[in-house]
Amino acid sequence: MPAEELPKKVRMSIGSAIVLGLSEGRLDALPTTVYMLTYRRSKCSASCAFCPQSKTSSGRADMLSRVIWPAFPTTEVIARIAEAFETGNILRVCVQALNYANVQSDLINLAKMIRASCKMSISVSCQPLTRQKMQALAEVGVNRVSIALDAATEELFDKVKGAYVGGPYRWKSHLAALEEAVEIFGWNNVSTHLIAGLGEREEDFVKIIQKCVDMGVCPALFAFTPVPGAAMNNSSPPSVNYYRRMQLAQYLITHGSTRFERMKFENERLIDFGVQKVKLKRIVKTGEPFQTSGCPRCNRPYYNERPGGPIYNYPRKLTESEVSEIEKVLCL
Repeated sequence: MPAEELPKKVRMSIGSAIVLGLSEGRLDALPTTVYMLTYRRSKCSASCAFCPQSKTSSGRADMLSRVIWPAFPTTEVIARIAEAFETGNILRVCVQALNYANVQSDLINLAKMIRASCKMSISVSCQPLTRQKMQALAEVGVNRVSIALDAATEELFDKVKGAYVGGPYRWKSHLAALEEAVEIFGWNNVSTHLIAGLGEREEDFVKIIQKCVDMGVCPALFAFTPVPGAAMNNSSPPSVNYYRRMQLAQYLITHGSTRFERMKFENERLIDFGVQKVKLKRIVKTGEPFQTSGCPRCNRPYYNERPGGPIYNYPRKLTESEVSEIEKVLCL
């Protein structure tokens, strides 16, 4: 493929850049996926209130959540990806897309070049695309897509990324795009992002997890992270206790151990997961519900937190003391 068809630059999460040898630094947890972000001098055309890439944000252009994303020449990045794949250090690449006029061409050309260099699994995290455009991604070798709902309800969606904040997105269009994506990429080969801490009720958050699973969509959980320059910078992150309940609910639902309809809520708090206590304790003891959720082999180290804590999504197996602390939080 001629180099001029590729975007000249691409952003990399700082952890991915270190793993690929593009930057120097020490990592407490190695990313299991290479994370790329399409490069623009200007901001994204969307106006999501929680995102530093929003067109309304005064924050840094090289940040997404609390992670720094330096830019590198695209051809060098893809060459390093191919080398990492050959050595087995990385098994997957995730291309995250800002919203701008020619983003579809950039995504297709990036996927073509990656696929030509190695057989690595490719995921694309993007805004809703037409069926034709999603089909085009599948045809060039993209294995799965993620379309982020972020909010748990239509009302919240409108407030944080829809009409209320001057954004281009609509709840029903996002759901329709997820349904079409499942038809194209297959059951459980489509993901979405759900951000806890945007002002939702626990019942609403668990309900949308169940809806996604019933659609064949994998819900990945994020904790709201205030970022300088974003419209919601002065809002607070969710409590760790709340997030642990949502993680456990997500794990149980996605693994078929329970359903939303079996759960009980009291005073807007999840009090019964619809699972026998012996089984619930056994599952919690593994620590797995509290590791990063999302696409296969995705661990997103410190995307929502500082290494010193509090840790919302563990990018590795938990220690016995960490599991013990969570057991206390969940009153098990």
